[in-house]
Amino acid sequence: MVRSTIIARVADGVPLAASMDDEESSDLTEYKTQAKSIFKRLSPDSDLRCSIETGGSFVFHYLIEFGVCYLTLCDRSYPKKLAFAYLEELQKEFHEKYGNEVASVARPYAFVKFDTFIQKTKKQYKDTRTQKNLNKLNDDLQDVTRIMTKNIGDVLGRGEQLDRMATMSSNLSQQSKKYMKDSKKLNMQALYQKYGPPAIVVGIVLFVLLLRFYWF
Repeated sequence: MVRSTIIARVADGVPLAASMDDEESSDLTEYKTQAKSIFKRLSPDSDLRCSIETGGSFVFHYLIEFGVCYLTLCDRSYPKKLAFAYLEELQKEFHEKYGNEVASVARPYAFVKFDTFIQKTKKQYKDTRTQKNLNKLNDDLQDVTRIMTKNIGDVLGRGEQLDRMATMSSNLSQQSKKYMKDSKKLNMQALYQKYGPPAIVVGIVLFVLLLRFYWF
């Protein structure tokens, strides 16, 4: 069955809406943390549809449309076809209601009222044996066999590697700037040491000559 659902903006990972009935479920806390990490890893180059194995009893499924990611956590035994049919229904309704507002909202869960539709749709997909859901399973038009399946460790691990590379790049840039600054400082010190004493002597001589010229 569908356990949890979160909708987020791909550009920055800001959550837009979520299912509220599972907020008190402590056994899903770890998976919700993973979901937030998945959103942070998303980019314009991410797969538009993907299933992510958690290594436990659940699987993440998500689809991306119009810059919004619709992600759900389901039991491993729950049919993949139904999971994506569920997400498609959410996508159509959400885009119709809030599509024009997604880019402009700043606060998280700006569309919390969408939970009403999420709960209604979850109930419809709860029993896989209903005629409506059986029809969806037998629908040849929806081909889920080509949807990429990944491992949560690979998804989050690659993101962590990219983060480390970005941090290393930033550190190297800062070190390079510091090196340039120190080099300029050392060059100036070398110039002072080389030309400073002669310049002082010349200055004193000129000063003495000027004094003699004006006073004598």
